[in-house]
This record gives sequence, structure tokens and C-alpha cells, in this order.
Amino acid sequence: MASANSSKLALYGGIGANIAIAASKFVAAYFTGSSAMLSEGIHSLVDTGNGVLLLFGIRQSLKPADAQHPFGRSKELYFWSLIVAILIFAIGGGMSFYEGVKHLTNPAPITDPTWNYVVLGLSILFELLACYLAVKALYATPAAQKTGFFTTLSTSKDPAVFASVLENLAALVGLVVALAGVYFGHLLNNPFLDGAASIVIGLLLMLVAIFLVAKTKRLLVGLGVDETQLAQLNAIIQAQPAIESARSPLTMYLGPTDVVLALDVDFKDNLSAAEVEQAIAALQSAISTAHPEFQRIFIEAQSITKHSPTPALGTQAPGSNPPGVLTV
Repeated sequence: MASANSSKLALYGGIGANIAIAASKFVAAYFTGSSAMLSEGIHSLVDTGNGVLLLFGIRQSLKPADAQHPFGRSKELYFWSLIVAILIFAIGGGMSFYEGVKHLTNPAPITDPTWNYVVLGLSILFELLACYLAVKALYATPAAQKTGFFTTLSTSKDPAVFASVLENLAALVGLVVALAGVYFGHLLNNPFLDGAASIVIGLLLMLVAIFLVAKTKRLLVGLGVDETQLAQLNAIIQAQPAIESARSPLTMYLGPTDVVLALDVDFKDNLSAAEVEQAIAALQSAISTAHPEFQRIFIEAQSITKHSPTPALGTQAPGSNPPGVLTV
């Protein structure tokens, strides 16, 4: 819950900052004719819309399970994150690139860059605040605080967080590029530099969008937990005295904190059905305590299926949907 609140705070902070920044950039672009400033205004406007879409995705993903969505709707967040990535590429990157090329073919010198400097300076301050909130949300969990920034960013499963971080970092770099384009374009009386800065901003946004598409695609098609978590799961399973052996766990992310876990476990042959049921409850409790992200835990009890017609037991973490039955 703390992580979700941090994600929303980062998004609200980014939306508020981007609305103010976009308005000021468009005003500056109108009065100065700067292509880089227009590109930055488009960038901030797209970032504002993206924040709204991610908030909508969070809201949709929290809807309870029903007959049509028995596993809930956690993947809604991944879908809307993919839409955000497409918008960044098509609108943010594409229009910035187009404006840069247009400015190169029909350059217009910047007569007075004062507006640009004021707006860019304020924009950098706002973006630093938004970036701080996004990075703070990225490190909201204790596990994230033990790893480096790039490792945490690449392994995060929360699009509301990693998309927000990347957008704000791209915004900061874009502002520096725009500032350089305006400054050197005016200093050298070379309007082509302003257009070149707009092209660089467009390419930067496209690269960010490609990274987001690749990362979100993996989550949408059914990404499992990493090797470290698999090793931890296997250690928990092997520590259970009633278990003879088990196959490798099958996992899949439905949402940032919603993971499905399926286990194929062979219990010791001398256990009764009641003892196997107790062992299953103990195994579920041990897994849920160490890894609360496993909202649905399904266990195939081999000793039961081998020695009686009793179906395998499906168990789930407290507060999740009604348990199902897993069969082979």
C-alpha cells in the first residue's frame, strides 16, 4: 500500500509540474519562435497526459475480480503503460523530430532568448522536484533500497514508477539540450542549432519509448519472477519436512504486487490426507509471509493424486479471490 501511495504521489507531482511547465514553454515558444521550446512544450504536454493515463491504469487495476475477470484486472496497468509508451514515441518523439526538421529547412533566428532562459530555468526546478518524487517511489520498498539505481529501475515491475522515472529523467536531459540549443543558437547566430536540439529531444523520447514498450511487453505476455526469487521459493519448499520433492515453481506477474504461483509438490508417502492438507497450509503460510506479492498460490499435491481420487488443492493468500482447483 505504501508503494502504491508513493506511485500516485509521484504521478500527481509530475502532472502538476508538467501542466505548469507546458503552459510556460508554449508561451515562450510563441514569443521567441524557438523550435526547441516548442518541442519541449509538446514533451511536457505528452507527459501530462501520460500521468493521467497511468493513474487511470492504477484505478482500473484495483477493481475486484468478477465472473469475467476471475484473476482480477491487475494487467490493466500494463496495458495503459503500453499506450503511454506509444504516445511518447508517436506524439512526443515524432512531433519533436518533425518540428526540428521543419526548423532546419526553414530556420528563424531567435531575437531575444530571455523568455526561453526564464522558462527553462523554472522548468528544470519543477522537473527536479518531479524526478525526486519519482525516484523516491522507485525506492519505496526495502528490497529496492539494497540495489543500485539502474538495477532497481530495470527490475521494477511497476509501470507507474519506472515510466515516471524515465519520463522525468528524459525531461531533464531534454531541458538541458533545449537550453544548449537556444544558448548556442543565439550566441553563434545559428538558428540551425535550435532545430538540431529539437531533433535530439525527439530521438531521446523515441529511445525512452522503445525501452518502455520492450519492458511492458514482457509484463503483458506473462513475465515470471527472477532467479533470485525462484531460489528463495525453492529454499522455502525444501525446508518443509513433509515435502519429498518439488518441480520448479511456475510464476507470472499479473500486477506489480500480484503474482500467481503454481507448485507441483510430491509429499512423503507415509502422510495421511489430513497431514498433507496441514503441510499445504504450512507451505502457503511460509511463502505468503516471505513473499506477500504471491496473491494466488496453487499447489498440486502429488501424494494425494497418486494414492486417492481427492483433487489437488488450490490455495491462495488471505484477501485474494476464492481458491481454485489445479489439476494435471
